[in-house]
Amino acid sequence: MSRAIVHIDMNTFFVSCERLTNSELNGIPLIIGGGERGVVASCSYEARKFGVRSAMPIHMAMKLCPQAKIMKGDMELYSRLSHDITEIIQEKAPVVEKASIDEFYLDITGMDKFYGSYKWTDELAKRITTQTGLPLTFALSVNKTVSKIGTGEGKQKQNLEIPEHLVQQFLNPLSIRKIPMVGEQTFQTLSRIGIRTIRTLSEMPSDVLQQMIGKNGIELWKKANGIDNNPVEPYTERKSISTEHTFTQDTIDIPKLNRILLGMVEKLAFQLRSEEWLTSTVTVKIRYANFDTETKQCRVQYTSADHILTKTVQELFDKLYQRRMRLRLIGVRFSGLVRGTYQIDLFHDTEEMLALYQAMDRMKSRYGFDAVMRCAGASFKPNTKNEILKRKP
Repeated sequence: MSRAIVHIDMNTFFVSCERLTNSELNGIPLIIGGGERGVVASCSYEARKFGVRSAMPIHMAMKLCPQAKIMKGDMELYSRLSHDITEIIQEKAPVVEKASIDEFYLDITGMDKFYGSYKWTDELAKRITTQTGLPLTFALSVNKTVSKIGTGEGKQKQNLEIPEHLVQQFLNPLSIRKIPMVGEQTFQTLSRIGIRTIRTLSEMPSDVLQQMIGKNGIELWKKANGIDNNPVEPYTERKSISTEHTFTQDTIDIPKLNRILLGMVEKLAFQLRSEEWLTSTVTVKIRYANFDTETKQCRVQYTSADHILTKTVQELFDKLYQRRMRLRLIGVRFSGLVRGTYQIDLFHDTEEMLALYQAMDRMKSRYGFDAVMRCAGASFKPNTKNEILKRKP
């Protein structure tokens, strides 16, 4: 029996959320992002016609589309509406994977025996739009890759159903850029030898592709041939990410405590960005030598940037640590997590800051977390009680 996998993509999600609360934004070029030195987090189709794209510097977007309206964005609004959408889908679908704040995979295999998979999905889509007021596109096919590509095409051709016997016919004429794992570097490498369509890529020997682009060559060949056995992973919402440090000897060394806190924040913030999370609540925990334990927390604008979180943690620690007794434990927790598809808070940080974080994260990912660190936080070394990850059951 063929699988039935649905991919749902909320169309220009941030823009649609803003228009939901302000109808005057309808029909105009709209850019969600931060400041003249910031970058584009999202943009409307009206702005895209002028060449504006996500992650583009704001100043460049304004040169392409000077009449566009720029808005800072409201991640709290986007998170709330994303949660509403998730609840509607989970109420109806047997297996749901939330891939991002505005993207979902559904496994509805076997639904055709009772109802009709496409009809069921179409009615779910209409229910989401009716209850939230937000537009979406979906595609139904035999696996996640084909369904995701189908959603991208469906934004121009409406919702699509791609049955198994038509998968290759659907994929063949498309550009290799449509395959999710093909980035700019891979595209340029393949283009240089004349591989620009999925048909040409699918006809290449898989071992040749592996020699050209490494271990991903086989996976790329499979996707070009419509092969993807990856399951839809049931969605579980992460509640928080945290770390603690227990001292071998109780301490009152304030500079040392601040250095360790900085290292904790840097490590947790890197994990947030790596897993594409943004946090809205910061908590600092201390335990005195007599085992008294105290915590203090505050809300922040959704972010995963070290410099914002570090400042917040230091302020909380200064307010919390008032008794001047020796400490045996300190900890940091980030909670109120939402999915974010960007490495840092694009609504506030500059183009230069974005480039810095991306460069640092690439080095950390390739050579390990300790490859590049702020000097003040370099003394932080994880112990067995670090990285306590909590999820909803």
